[in-house]
Amino acid sequence: MRLILVLLFIVPVVNGFGQQKKYAIHTVAFYNFENLFDTINDPATNDDEWTPKGAQHWTSKKYNQKLQNLSRVLLEIGSAENTNSPTFIGCSEIENRGVLEDLIKESKIVNKEYGIIHFDSPDKRGIDVALLYQKQYFRPTTYTNIPLIVYRKEVVKKANTKLEVEEKTDDTLQISNYNNRVFTRDQLLVTGFLDGEEINIIVNHWPSRSGGEKKSSPFREAAGALNRKIIDSLQRINPNAKVLTMGDLNDGPYNRSVKIALGAKANKADVPPLGIYNPFEDMAKKGLGTIAFRDSWDIFDQIMVSQSLIQNNFSSFNYWKAGIYNKSFLIQTSGQYKGYPKRHSATEVGFSDHFPVYIYLIKEVK
Repeated sequence: MRLILVLLFIVPVVNGFGQQKKYAIHTVAFYNFENLFDTINDPATNDDEWTPKGAQHWTSKKYNQKLQNLSRVLLEIGSAENTNSPTFIGCSEIENRGVLEDLIKESKIVNKEYGIIHFDSPDKRGIDVALLYQKQYFRPTTYTNIPLIVYRKEVVKKANTKLEVEEKTDDTLQISNYNNRVFTRDQLLVTGFLDGEEINIIVNHWPSRSGGEKKSSPFREAAGALNRKIIDSLQRINPNAKVLTMGDLNDGPYNRSVKIALGAKANKADVPPLGIYNPFEDMAKKGLGTIAFRDSWDIFDQIMVSQSLIQNNFSSFNYWKAGIYNKSFLIQTSGQYKGYPKRHSATEVGFSDHFPVYIYLIKEVK
């Protein structure tokens, strides 16, 4: 017999007494793994840095430590309310399917029996997005990678060309010398059934801020517009389609790519039919963050949901609440970057330069 995860919490009723209800709960997470490369030199990608003879001296020992570190995080994301690890894990900055196959075999999470949905993307550094899912709860029916096709010559005129302070990033924009196409990550769309209910998930890693935030903004606005187009296509088929879109957007919840191109709203009451709710905008206003630059925090990692998932009717799965997983073991404790996410260094294999994010989906169990 399959176990049903349940969460107990108290809801107020008219007579003033508490009524206890049971809810099935699933955690949905997103995590930028930051340079999850194997040690093998792939001649088709720019991965030379992440090899034993490369600049990072990336050995099997370091690679295996990275896998152990990530598996610890994946096991614990959302554990404050759900004893099970996330049912869904959107991930970015992974080199290939092989590194994910190695990750899900780690002892901490091997018994979760994660499935993998992954496609190679055009990114010249070889980093992709993917979705991990617990097979016992989710049955995928269709999945596809949708390319973001943008050209430098089409957006450069829209950009603010004033000098900017460029953010330090490994994720530089790669542009074709032939036709000026920007090589960036595809958007991954997965549809399937979560405990019998159809769910649509989009996993993203939008173009970086290489060259400066304002100068590169049009590329991410194009990504937001593509995301909106994908959601529109799902909602034309089914206006009540339940859609989650997640990823490292390289923009905060208040930037044009999210607010204008995608049209996400910070308050549930402001979300129109077919609209998108972003629970991470309020967190950003409070100064919380998933990534830091020059001691300034921002939330690049976000999970947003369609209006159909904020109905406050828990007879089917609906959004409950969201969070940033930033436990102390994920934080640098000394040096120049004290307080930042604990990433890889010359002396230590860390976790990532991003904190993971998560939301809960819950449904009343009669």
